[in-house]
Amino acid sequence: MRLFFWLIVMLLATVLALFAASNREAVTLALWPFNVALELPLYLAILCAICVGLIIGAFFAWSAGRHGRRASRQRSRRIVILERELAGARAHTPGAEAPPALVRRG
Repeated sequence: MRLFFWLIVMLLATVLALFAASNREAVTLALWPFNVALELPLYLAILCAICVGLIIGAFFAWSAGRHGRRASRQRSRRIVILERELAGARAHTPGAEAPPALVRRG
């Protein structure tokens, strides 16, 4: 699996290098309401736009999952509380022993 990952990385690196080598012409990027203009190679403009899009997409995906992360944290806290209550109830019950799944084997 690791070899497959590195083959894919090498393929992508080769494609990006070929893309950069074949698109070296300078382009001027201007932001309309402002008097700002940048002149940079075409490949850099395209790769920067892709990176910005990936970062914005990752942020929105991360923020969309906040409800699930919050619910998971609440469930984890509730599980800890219930396990403590169960341990306390077992300690106060004479003759009660832990189920086989909870017995620690050293």
